[in-house]
Amino acid sequence: MATLLFRLAALSAVLGTASCTTTSPQNLSQNIATVEGQAAVHNGAVLLAKKQALQDAIRVASQQSSVAIRSQSSVSSNNLQLDSMSMRSAAAVSNTKILREWQAGDIYHVKAMVELSPTGMCQQPYRKRILATAFPRVAQEQISDYETNDLDNGIPREINNLLMESSQFIGINATNIALYPRPDLAPETQERDPYQTSKVVQLANKSGAQFVLSGVIRDLEIATDEYMTGSGIEALANSWMRHLSGKRNVGIDVYVYDGMTGALLLQRRYVDKSEGNVMIPASYTVGSDGFRTTETGKKITEIIDKASNDIQQALNCYPFATRIADIKGDKIFIDAGAQEKLNVGDQLIVYGTASDGLRLEGGSSFVTSDKQPVSVLTIQSITPRYAIGSIEGSASKLGIKVGDWVRSQ
Repeated sequence: MATLLFRLAALSAVLGTASCTTTSPQNLSQNIATVEGQAAVHNGAVLLAKKQALQDAIRVASQQSSVAIRSQSSVSSNNLQLDSMSMRSAAAVSNTKILREWQAGDIYHVKAMVELSPTGMCQQPYRKRILATAFPRVAQEQISDYETNDLDNGIPREINNLLMESSQFIGINATNIALYPRPDLAPETQERDPYQTSKVVQLANKSGAQFVLSGVIRDLEIATDEYMTGSGIEALANSWMRHLSGKRNVGIDVYVYDGMTGALLLQRRYVDKSEGNVMIPASYTVGSDGFRTTETGKKITEIIDKASNDIQQALNCYPFATRIADIKGDKIFIDAGAQEKLNVGDQLIVYGTASDGLRLEGGSSFVTSDKQPVSVLTIQSITPRYAIGSIEGSASKLGIKVGDWVRSQ
């Protein structure tokens, strides 16, 4: 009965947190729950409270099912209130339908029907921007002068290309930039000043990216079963034979950062080994047919495919986010538009600066200035590159500034 009711309700207007794959019919009823959620109304932001209450309902639904949802909450004035950065779920929410909503005093309540998918596979409606930076080599000498010099730039470039082919991401190429002054210490960036914005956040701000892709080529050592002996021409011949009938380690680390906070979201190490003719000719570029025909290029291509899939899996339920580009009166311009698949009527949560942050003698603002959800932006018009919308309340009174973030739920 619950399944039939939900299917009928889904035919009407559905307020969803994400569009995700569904479960098999026999398991579907186990992942449908009718629950209530609540949230405090601050500064008259009713739409924001409604979204927070719905997210609270999803959290309650997860506790009643076998699906685990990462959700943090805090208590404010004896009422449940979602933390600013936890307004998302790690589980796939197939559908949500608000059955009833009401406000009692400063508390907004919703009664909702929630369908959760145990697969965790989401298909977010929006495309997210990801900036690809270089993958520097830990040991420069492991690539000879007679081999390709495209690995540092080509590996992240091809990962980004595969991400774009998935239609979930918009790739930005910045493979001329390396994040790590010491690749052997990656993902440590050696930034010791906690009061300055990290390089990751700086790059994300400048490019408008939501995520930053980076990595290092950890190992490309060529080995042989025989000990190299001799001198002169004999030694040179033995060295070349290593490339033609040797073995080569392949080790690549991949990292993905959140451009808003600089937090490391994904860290993976991929290792393999090639045998035979392990050289990669200088004329070959990563992703080319020639590159894929070499023994080492074949292994690197497999790692690129795996890394792309892992990134999609890790970020597919992550909310879409972009920055406020301009504020003109009651109009809010955001740095995303039709190419990100935004539509008129879409609603995004606005994160404003809740405090001025820590000020030091040098005048620098503390890097982790408190960001809190303060309003909801409703999209009113779309261009290919940006969108325009309005918010609940006044931008100046709510502390909303150019550069603040808006995010999907």
